[in-house]
Amino acid sequence: MGYYLIETYYMAILNVFTYLKKYDWFLLVPTLLLTIFGLASLYSGTLNVAEPNWIFFNKQLTFFIIGFGLLIFASIVDYRRWRSYSLIFYFIALIFLVAVLFWGTEIRGTTGWFYIFGFGLQPVELMKFAMVLTLAFVYSKRKDKEQSASTLLIVSMITLIPVFLAILQPDYGSAVIMLGIGVGFYALINMKPKHLIYILLLVVLSSILIWNFLLLDYHQDRILTFLDPMRDPLGEGYNVRQSIIAVGSGSLFGRGLGLGTQSQLQFLPEVQTDFIFAAIAETLGFFGVTLIIVFFSILLIRILLIMKEARDSFSMYVCYGFGLIFFMQMFVNIGMNLGMLPVAGLSLPFVSYGGSFLIISMIAIGIIESIRLRQRIL
Repeated sequence: MGYYLIETYYMAILNVFTYLKKYDWFLLVPTLLLTIFGLASLYSGTLNVAEPNWIFFNKQLTFFIIGFGLLIFASIVDYRRWRSYSLIFYFIALIFLVAVLFWGTEIRGTTGWFYIFGFGLQPVELMKFAMVLTLAFVYSKRKDKEQSASTLLIVSMITLIPVFLAILQPDYGSAVIMLGIGVGFYALINMKPKHLIYILLLVVLSSILIWNFLLLDYHQDRILTFLDPMRDPLGEGYNVRQSIIAVGSGSLFGRGLGLGTQSQLQFLPEVQTDFIFAAIAETLGFFGVTLIIVFFSILLIRILLIMKEARDSFSMYVCYGFGLIFFMQMFVNIGMNLGMLPVAGLSLPFVSYGGSFLIISMIAIGIIESIRLRQRIL
């Protein structure tokens, strides 16, 4: 019996190493390097401080270890299993999104977190993950019917229900990302011109209704400040101004770890999450942020290449959906750090502090690795 257990354990380890040899390192390495950049930024925030606070760094390191373990696990599991459970994941995420409105913790005016043993769970991040799997399942199931009215109705329901629940929190940044996922999936299926007109009219009408009936005063101020950052330099425009100053002060090679005045003296707000790109720009300069953009470019291009070589429609849509999330969040986060987009409260994938999004993103990379591994095996 003992010999059998040892042999089983040995074969399991051997299988893991066999999979690791076949890993797509152009997908995995940029992911790890981006995470290391984030950890380094959190670490630098504790330098040259009288009473350093290691909570953010220690928690993010824990999230990374958990996330990397789940990445390996997700890569070993056949990605086609996710297809069978996609609807279950969607309804679980939907239940969490409803529950957080009643029993969630409010942070910076948004009721979007559950706290368990000191660790936060953000259901909206789980919903982004579930939406990609569910939409990939629907489109792969309804092949040759992608442009039908019934498919559009189903996709609209899958998209708009969680978008509405996110607005109720209110978390407009995540609502925009989820809306982008739904529109992005539909746009992929050879959208007809008349459908594009309908969607544009719907967006315009929805924007008018949201502006007049759903947006709070401070959210309207954020948008108005985006149009004119100097209209409220000590209020809503303060964050953007400090971010732009931090980015500019980094120059070519930055001020060095722990030497950024904006981040170290806490002029730059939310330096661990929303404005971590500005903190890195101040610390490592143009060279550092260029590396981040290069790593993201390699990651996204690799996902597109894996999508192109997909052996079935489900895996193609999954790669497209996860790549879309990474691109949109990267684009919006960097845009708001440079003062080019409104402050939307969206984290920079793999870099910003936040356990829910980091772990979910790691699982997503693991699923894409699983797709790539089986492209090589089959």
